[in-house]
Amino acid sequence: MKKVFVIVIVLVASGLALPVINAMRGQPRGTALTTRSYADPRVRHLAERLEGPCADCHLEGLAAPFYATWPIASTLVERDKREGLRWFDMAEALHGPDGDPSEAGLAMIEHVLQTGQMPPLAYLALHWRAATGSREREAVLGAIREIRVARFAPAGLPERVAARVVHPLPSSVPVDPAKVALGEKLYHDKRLSGDDTVACASCHDLARGGTDQARVSTGIRGQQGPINAPTTFNALFHVAQFWDGRARDLQEQAAGPPENPIEMGTTFAAIVGKLEADEALRGEFVAAYPQGISKETITHAIAEFEKTLITPDSPFDRFLMGDEDAVDAQQKRGWEVFQREGCATCHVGRLLGGRSFERMGRARDYFQARGGSVTEADLGRYNVTKQERDRHRFKVPSLRNVALTYPYFHDGTVPTLEEAVQKMAEFQVGRRLSDEDVASVVAFLKGLTGTWRGRPL
Repeated sequence: MKKVFVIVIVLVASGLALPVINAMRGQPRGTALTTRSYADPRVRHLAERLEGPCADCHLEGLAAPFYATWPIASTLVERDKREGLRWFDMAEALHGPDGDPSEAGLAMIEHVLQTGQMPPLAYLALHWRAATGSREREAVLGAIREIRVARFAPAGLPERVAARVVHPLPSSVPVDPAKVALGEKLYHDKRLSGDDTVACASCHDLARGGTDQARVSTGIRGQQGPINAPTTFNALFHVAQFWDGRARDLQEQAAGPPENPIEMGTTFAAIVGKLEADEALRGEFVAAYPQGISKETITHAIAEFEKTLITPDSPFDRFLMGDEDAVDAQQKRGWEVFQREGCATCHVGRLLGGRSFERMGRARDYFQARGGSVTEADLGRYNVTKQERDRHRFKVPSLRNVALTYPYFHDGTVPTLEEAVQKMAEFQVGRRLSDEDVASVVAFLKGLTGTWRGRPL
């Protein structure tokens, strides 16, 4: 009996050794979170609060604990770090490439704290210092809401609406009417292609939700592109353009397809020559751009027109602003499921998406389940950055008007909204939704279809 007692004492002592040592070791300080320069002191204060409990698993370059070299422990520590960064990078969330926090990153922090998902119990068992009390948790959540209202919410919203994870679309932004009119003509002008058969509107048809509703687009001479065409509606509000974010804004995006040999297959020198021969169009250019026709003015005019492709006044927008009758009971339930399952951690803001890059298949390998070879287009943002962590990461698509922008995903392999919802739950969240939940979420998503020029899409 005495021997058993001693063994138990030894086991208990051994079990307590690591968490006690970790507690004595203290919380990480002076990491990449807090050594950076923040323009907004609120974000700095948030970084200081999150550094201790989150840095071990969600920050690159942090020194590993002394036992990370032990057998078995080393494998577990490496796995936790790899999986932690695979799901979430705290530095990226609070200090993106432009120095601003990520709207989606803040939403993810908010969600895991509200649901108690982080820190996980297995981690807390060895790292008591990572526990956060209710007061600390409420302080972090309050700071996130304050930052959201100040930095991301459209101006003029009531604070109760501005503090939410999603926002209504504005009805318009300032534009130059003459340049918009010129850009609209160019958007539909097939002379921007090498054989005068393809316009911007061919792949981004405004009567089809700003897409061509095809798996991949067809360019000149019937050539098939490698990726599904995203919508041009509300594209102004995206963090970057294209699935891989290779264009920083609308004007840079407009310069890409004309010189792509599969899409429009021409050069801007050839386009300028064609348009210069059109006396009436040349006059419109000079009126809007005294410098005349050039690659710069062509792409600027198209971008100016695309700034007007905003689709406000969806039923859900009216609901957000307080009209309880704008959506039905099933749509309200779908919105609740959408939030509960964490969909509103990536699909955030006025676009319900478009503000971050996320791994396709975060919870389960999407490409293995899909089958077929992995193409260059499947590599996503890796094609731009060449960083391994960006392999298979894509810009999160906006859910605005999503009922019209089928088929879904970057590869256009999913024909229906129902299937898209279920696959997103499975591959991104690691959940299987009930048929009722799927139907409710789809009903909610259909309530995101807005209006353009005063008419429903």
